[in-house]
Amino acid sequence: MHDIHWIRKNPREFDTAMANRGADGTSQAILYLDEKRRKIQTELQGYQELRNTTSKSIGKAIADRDKLQAEALKQEVSAIKHSIQNLESQEKIIVTELNDYLSSLPNILDSDVPIGPDDSHNVELRSWGRIPKFDFDIKQHFDIGINLGMMDFEESSRISGSRFVILSGLLARLERALGNFMLDIHINEYSYTEISPPLMVREDAAFGTGNLPKFSEDLFLTNSNHILIPTAEMPLTNLVGSQIIDNLDNPIRYVAYTPCFRAEAGAAGKDTRGMIRQHQFNKVELVSITKPHDSTNEHERMTNCAESILQRLELPYRVMLLATGDIGFSARKTYDLEVWLPGQETYREISSCSNCGDFQSRRMGAKYRRKGIKESEFVHTLNGSGIAVGRALVAILENYQLPDGRVKIPSVLIPYMGGQEIIG
Repeated sequence: MHDIHWIRKNPREFDTAMANRGADGTSQAILYLDEKRRKIQTELQGYQELRNTTSKSIGKAIADRDKLQAEALKQEVSAIKHSIQNLESQEKIIVTELNDYLSSLPNILDSDVPIGPDDSHNVELRSWGRIPKFDFDIKQHFDIGINLGMMDFEESSRISGSRFVILSGLLARLERALGNFMLDIHINEYSYTEISPPLMVREDAAFGTGNLPKFSEDLFLTNSNHILIPTAEMPLTNLVGSQIIDNLDNPIRYVAYTPCFRAEAGAAGKDTRGMIRQHQFNKVELVSITKPHDSTNEHERMTNCAESILQRLELPYRVMLLATGDIGFSARKTYDLEVWLPGQETYREISSCSNCGDFQSRRMGAKYRRKGIKESEFVHTLNGSGIAVGRALVAILENYQLPDGRVKIPSVLIPYMGGQEIIG
């Protein structure tokens, strides 16, 4: 949600920001609705004051035993109340229209976000690791997993339809090992607090993170009107919703390892084979709640935490600064970590770390209060994958594959695999 006071003072900057994102929002439309709302509120205030004054006059007339005057004043108060009700109805309509309009518009981006309509304008900031070279014909992850007899798409399709997978044996254990490894690093070394959140949330929680109303087609809705979480960001960020946090001297940091559910409505025909784009997948999610002036540094820290996982797994990757046309709705700045997949001979996203500023906190009413200061301020929220477990498994299968179809296990995962060094 946007700050209407800021838009009043900076209409040109707002219009430029929306144009850079390709959004239809304009300050003129917003300020028109805002002016109508303020005019109605002024009228309401006048009628409310008149009602109070007239009500007092009724008491005086009754005390003076002037029944005719008292009756006339009562009729006047009744007419005033009717006018107030009409204005309140008008105000409710205008406020709803204004809020709906504001909530449909994306976040304003940081000044250093590159301008461009799509991912071809993303900027590579740095890379890590060496691209592996193979002296045999390399395979993609789904061929490796199927040949191992531990990755089944046909059976999962029979049970659940397309974009699902069944892992078994050592691949199932590898997926579990990856999640536990990531949690241990983030909790023990980076001071995140582990949360086991609900996997279903109400619509207001999805609104708070910016998933509703604009992206309803990407969500799975239950018959009880709950939403299956597309990422743990949704319940984790809402932990501070409708709250005022005292002091917030240090960032609040949460981590969760959960299944995630996405309809992938806009992904028809993309990544139809394999585990890259699934309706259900596992992910370790990081969320931070900070003071406004702390969020920039926290964004860098969070990204470094995610990078650390890839470095320990010895998976080559690069860090991309997303352009205006590729960045998420709620983010004001995003770094994507893209891991190298030899089978595709390309980098693919494995983590996305975003600073959302006060965009989400305004939607969910999350504030903090400085010590000794009465007024409260909106917090800043950040989220990032720390990292996507399924895609990490894909990257390991392709980067650690052996000529005979077996797969080496990264050294840091061997203790989590009961000493197993090879999958085969």
